[in-house]
Amino acid sequence: MAGTALLVAAAAGWYTVGQDDAKPGITAADGPGPEGVSKPDQPAPAAVRAAADRQSATPAAGRSETRPDGSLAAIPGLGAAFTAKIPAETTQVVVASGADKNTDKNTVVLWTRTPEGRWLAGETWNGHNGKNGWTADHNEGDLRSPIGVFSLTDAGGHNADPGSKLPYDKDPSFVVSGTGFFGDQLAGSFDYVVAINYNRVPGNSPLDPRRPMGAKKGGGIWLHVDHDGPTHGCVSIPEDKMAQLIRTLDPAAHPVIVMGDATTLAA
Repeated sequence: MAGTALLVAAAAGWYTVGQDDAKPGITAADGPGPEGVSKPDQPAPAAVRAAADRQSATPAAGRSETRPDGSLAAIPGLGAAFTAKIPAETTQVVVASGADKNTDKNTVVLWTRTPEGRWLAGETWNGHNGKNGWTADHNEGDLRSPIGVFSLTDAGGHNADPGSKLPYDKDPSFVVSGTGFFGDQLAGSFDYVVAINYNRVPGNSPLDPRRPMGAKKGGGIWLHVDHDGPTHGCVSIPEDKMAQLIRTLDPAAHPVIVMGDATTLAA
C-alpha cells in the first residue's frame, strides 16, 4: 500500500496522518469520523406536503392508537415539523433522541413503515452523542450533535462487511486509538459505521472528506460503535446493534435518521 492511515483521538479532536492513495486526504474530524461532509438531503416540496397531510389528517387519538400488530399511525415523539421532513418514499427511520439538549446519552430506535403507512418499532438501543448535547446550528468543534433529518446512504468500517445492503467500504483507515473524554477506550469504535448525510457528499465512502457547506459547519458525523462515552458529534450504539443496523438498512427504503433532543423533536 502507498501508505497506512492512522487516526488518533484526543479530547480536543481527531487527526489522521498518512493515507491510502486511493482515498481523499483527511486532516481532522469534527467527530470520530473523517472530514467528509454534504448539505443534508432535503425532501422535495411535494414529499413535504404529502408527509404534512398525513400528519394533519390523522387525529391525535389515532396517532397514538396501537393495533394488534403493534403498529402506530405516527412515530411517537415526533411533532408535525419533523414528521413533515421525512420523505414520502422513506420506509425506514432511525430515531436518536436525547432527554434534553445538553445530554450526551440517547435512545435509538429503527422504525419501519408498513405498506398501509403505519409504523412498527424495532428494538430500543442505548447510545451516546456529542459531549455537549445537541444543536440546530452545528459548528466545527462545538462537541454537539446536529439536530435534523438526514439521509443514510453509505456504510463502511474496519471489519468485514456484515451483510450490508448499502454500499460498504472496508478499509484499514477506519481505526482509532486512545481514550475518550472520560477515559473510555476508543479502539474498535469504527469497526462499523454508517455516514450521516450532514454536510457530506452522499454516495461516497464515509471516509470522503468533502464538506459542501464549508469546514466551519463541521462534518464526519457518523453512526458508529459505542465506546461507553460521549462523542465529538456522532451517534454511537453497541457493536452488535451497529452490525444489525447495517444489515437492515436498505437503499430501496430510502432510510433517514431523525436526531435531536426530545423537546425539539416533538415540536
